[in-house]
Amino acid sequence: MIVERYDFVVIGSGPAGEKAAAQAAYFGKSVALVERAARLGGAPVNSGGIPAKTLRETALYLTGHTRRHLYGVGMELGSDVMLDRLRKRSAEESERAGTTVRANMERHGVTVVHGAGRLGPDRTVVVTLTDGGAVTLQADAILVATGSHPFRPPNIPFDDPDVEDSDSILALDRIPESMIVIGGGPVGCEYSSIYGALGVDVTLVDMADRLMPFLDSDASEQLAVCLEDLGIRVLVGSPPATVARVDGRLTVTVGDMALAPGKVLFVAGRKGNTDGLGLEEAGVDLDERGRVIVDGEYRTTAPGIYAAGDVIGPPALASVSAEQGRVAACHAFDIPFKEGVDELAPYGIYSIPEVGVVGMSTEQAAAAGIDAEIGRYDFSENPRSRIAGTTYGMIKLVFRRDDRKLLGVHIVGEEAAELVHIGQAVIHAGQTIDQFIDSTFNIPTRSEAYKYAAYDGLQRLSGHRPGD
Repeated sequence: MIVERYDFVVIGSGPAGEKAAAQAAYFGKSVALVERAARLGGAPVNSGGIPAKTLRETALYLTGHTRRHLYGVGMELGSDVMLDRLRKRSAEESERAGTTVRANMERHGVTVVHGAGRLGPDRTVVVTLTDGGAVTLQADAILVATGSHPFRPPNIPFDDPDVEDSDSILALDRIPESMIVIGGGPVGCEYSSIYGALGVDVTLVDMADRLMPFLDSDASEQLAVCLEDLGIRVLVGSPPATVARVDGRLTVTVGDMALAPGKVLFVAGRKGNTDGLGLEEAGVDLDERGRVIVDGEYRTTAPGIYAAGDVIGPPALASVSAEQGRVAACHAFDIPFKEGVDELAPYGIYSIPEVGVVGMSTEQAAAAGIDAEIGRYDFSENPRSRIAGTTYGMIKLVFRRDDRKLLGVHIVGEEAAELVHIGQAVIHAGQTIDQFIDSTFNIPTRSEAYKYAAYDGLQRLSGHRPGD
């Protein structure tokens, strides 16, 4: 068997793997990147982030959602034409993103090895190549960044052609008249709103008492209201859903209700890609959920072997996975560049409307014993939003009462995933909500919503808030 020597071998080309490989190569290390798929980029490029977000933007444009009622005109496309456009745009952007990852590896001089990697003895990775051959890669350090795949519980009949997960939904053969989405997390909310915008009769089901319980309760409630305004039926706090064929019809039973949708999308969780990697044989410990155990520097229990991204769980945002990969590479070679991952990483959820979150929620502040107040402003009052016809949602600031220091920002609305970075910068700087009041924002913009949310906070502190 051929043996090749590198400083660093990375298994997986998703955000964690790509950025770790580039980071090490930038600082002069010889790097090999192992990827079993034909296209680089992992799930965010091939089955998650880029394709799903492209579907969202394409659906909004083709349907004129939020604007067709404002102007009284819009395109009417047949379902076959609509499906063709959706799939074409998604495939184009996925291909473009994969090409970008490959170009990044070429620019940094990273050797890409296509095949399935497995950890061997003495810091080696044995790769079964796609052409049937094999090669052993030996390195000073190895990073496992193999990502994750949709969780498929045995009680859901995924062999049924009308039962999908977040990967298979991208190859949808038709736009159904109705769909039931099981799972009220970020992916479930994103796909529910995409298909709701396409005119599909969507029911979103989740056992939790509200959508995305990790969100601030007001943000979760606002998103539910917006989805319902879109025509989506939201069933939270529901009994476990069962899926089966009954008299030839796909049937979803939720408590006493029996629903017969055209499609079922199950998106309740993901599982790390750890099978077949030889982790335990190499001395890499896993937790009770099968996730790789790492320390604060992303070292596993095996010397010289690191892990980052979804394999260490819980499933991370692509942005966080990328930072984990960079930090792991720096620690692997004592590179004095990135010591740790930003503890104030924002969330961006690309539902319709978007959700942007950074910092503490009201509930988290209370749990920490902080005497907090809020400031809130609805986009229905924002001139830029009214001009654009995107008046749904709100911005909410969470801050300490005694010194007005900003603790958290929660946004539901158009461009929320962009707007949240303004709040992130203010929290990072340790500033107060007065920063928004003292700053001058262009008019009309959505950004000026920060100023009026801050004013609302001051009024709440003074007890003179109108309407209270």
